[in-house]
Amino acid sequence: MNITKENIDALNAVVKVEISAEDYQDKVAKILEDYRRKANIPGFRKGHVPMGMVKKQYGKSVMIDEVNKLLQESLNNFLVEEKLDILGNPLPKVQEDFSWDTSENYSFEFELGLAPEFEVNLDTKKKITRYTIVADDDLLDKEVENIQKRYGKIIPKEVVEEGVNITGTFVNEEKEINKKSTISFDAIKGKANQKKFLGKKVGDVVELKTKGLFDDDHKLMGALGLSHEEIHDLNIPVTFTIEEINATELAEVNQELFDKVFGPGVVTSEAELRAKIKEDAEKQFQTQADQQLLNAVTEYLVENTKFDLPAEFLKKWLAVAGEKPMTPAQASEEFEKSEKGLRYQLIEGKILKDNNLQISFEELKEFTKGFVKAQMAQYGQLNPEEKELDDIVQRVLSNQDEAKRLQEQLMSKKLLDFYKENMAFKEKEVNYEKFVKEVYK
Repeated sequence: MNITKENIDALNAVVKVEISAEDYQDKVAKILEDYRRKANIPGFRKGHVPMGMVKKQYGKSVMIDEVNKLLQESLNNFLVEEKLDILGNPLPKVQEDFSWDTSENYSFEFELGLAPEFEVNLDTKKKITRYTIVADDDLLDKEVENIQKRYGKIIPKEVVEEGVNITGTFVNEEKEINKKSTISFDAIKGKANQKKFLGKKVGDVVELKTKGLFDDDHKLMGALGLSHEEIHDLNIPVTFTIEEINATELAEVNQELFDKVFGPGVVTSEAELRAKIKEDAEKQFQTQADQQLLNAVTEYLVENTKFDLPAEFLKKWLAVAGEKPMTPAQASEEFEKSEKGLRYQLIEGKILKDNNLQISFEELKEFTKGFVKAQMAQYGQLNPEEKELDDIVQRVLSNQDEAKRLQEQLMSKKLLDFYKENMAFKEKEVNYEKFVKEVYK
């Protein structure tokens, strides 16, 4: 057997695999002999079938199977031994005059798309904004009022009026929206929309447009049960069937309320209440700010790390790689969609390799333990026993999909920490409202 590689250019190569009869004949002969011993053919005793008959019936298919196995194994070994960093998978070149019948020696060629060589520069020309989101007094006032509403007294109302909460179901058949939600009348944006609700009773159906329905698109996201990407510029008709109308008599801000919210004696004054709300809110805001920073760094690196890709090879590979073959036009369109993601995968892989950023199993276990503890805390289990935690972690990590998801989250965290340590940012402190306006525009 002989394997050679010819570089077409820096990003494309052809590997030629030459297989001679002596590479596979012994294996084929052994398999056919095994067939002969086991074959049950009328007119012959078991194990006494003539080899000529066995070869005639099975010889070609066995030979083709063994050549293909040898071809795949030798190609894979060659790629590993030569340390070739390829994109996609090798593509066999079509040979118009190929035949299994004309020779015992065969030659195969494969196209390779090679990963580009490049450097990643973390010295940003234009500094990326790193946000610190603070919970200001306006937000704290709203959150205190929300707590008062949550623990207040519910008073049913006959008709919709200002200040009530309205429970009902949003429906849009085309988008398959059928979501029961409770909305605040005060969150409805614009007098025209509010007028559609005023005076309505249980059972009435209100016809609405999603665009500009609420004072904050995040409320639309929750009300319709859609993702942030789905509600961006969403402008569709929906119906809202009213099922309940309630007003809330606010709970008094006193020790009874503090104990209901945080447990006995944890908070003992309104000042402590506001400090606790601020602490909890800013922890959540930090998660959002970190995700925004990671997105911004990703965008920057993709835009500013220049390298070529074997685009034509990748289009050909995409055309045959999926369950259903694509036309050249479909493959080209798919390449356009996936190019940015592929570029960042290569950039990320380069950063991980150059800086030896790895995840040990112990790190993954500790990360998973923190995730499990946070989940348990949401249900009031604040101090689980260590053995209970370890058992849950073991069960979670035994699920391959869940383990992969957590590993990706941990690697994203490692990358973000690396960027924070190795890149210069423009620091900016904002409240949440301004953050949303600047980031999501």
